[in-house]
Amino acid sequence: MADTSVQLKPELSAGLGAASALSVVLIWAAWLVSTRHSVGTSLTALDLSLLRYGIPAILLAPYWLRTGLWPKGTPKLPLIFMVLGSGAPFFQVVGFGMKATPASAAGVLLPGVMPLMTAIIGIVLLGERPDRMRILGMVAIFAGGATLLIHNLSTGGDLTWVSYVILPLGATLWAIYTHAFRRSGLSAFEGGALICVWSTLLNLAFLPFIGSHLLEVPGAELGLQVLTQGILSGLVATLLYGAAVRSLGGTKAAAYTAVTPAAAAFGGAIFLGESLAVATIAAALITGVGVLLSTGLLSRRS
Repeated sequence: MADTSVQLKPELSAGLGAASALSVVLIWAAWLVSTRHSVGTSLTALDLSLLRYGIPAILLAPYWLRTGLWPKGTPKLPLIFMVLGSGAPFFQVVGFGMKATPASAAGVLLPGVMPLMTAIIGIVLLGERPDRMRILGMVAIFAGGATLLIHNLSTGGDLTWVSYVILPLGATLWAIYTHAFRRSGLSAFEGGALICVWSTLLNLAFLPFIGSHLLEVPGAELGLQVLTQGILSGLVATLLYGAAVRSLGGTKAAAYTAVTPAAAAFGGAIFLGESLAVATIAAALITGVGVLLSTGLLSRRS
């Protein structure tokens, strides 16, 4: 049977991929601020995970019901890595790290490190060969995190090993997901649906042992988390990021998300009243320069 699907021109596909990735940046910045805000409430990481994955699992039910929980013809290992890298296990790791980390610093140590780890995995395990500009971008991203670390050590800041170990670990998990999704053969909707339904099943399995406070929080707080966790981060960002990976490739799509540090830093200052040290702003801006270089937009064309 002939392929009757509409094929986008390469430049149009890249443009849509870039727009998708940049939209994810804004959503993730809002998610970081919202997650940090929830630390002061009675909501647990399991509560937030139920919202983040449960709502999209319901809305995307037609897709996972059609493919089944183990789609035929889909390699099982990439699917497992997808759930591990962006599903409930990833969320619990990040939730633990966020408890000890302001949104501004989390923006550097989580989404800021994601493209670095994605590139490293691509180079070491997948044989990718970045050009000099992209290597320089990776160095800049690393320098942004180092700036934050040096400032914290020199001023006796509140960041602990949890921030510097757990959040980069979360970034590594997301990098694993990025490459696994690229090789799964699944569409953005199918991949997002399967990640959310498997994460929901994992969350429900732990619910009897941990319990939930979802019914105890004020309606306004619950509504905020439903919007930021379930709709924006859980559904919209997952689909847009999948579309960006399909259009741009794993390494380049991940690179765009490093713009998130600056957005998270200013979001934390505006909405949470967090102080913004010069070093924190510098770390976010250095990381932002790193993303610009890492995307390859300034690379010399052959």
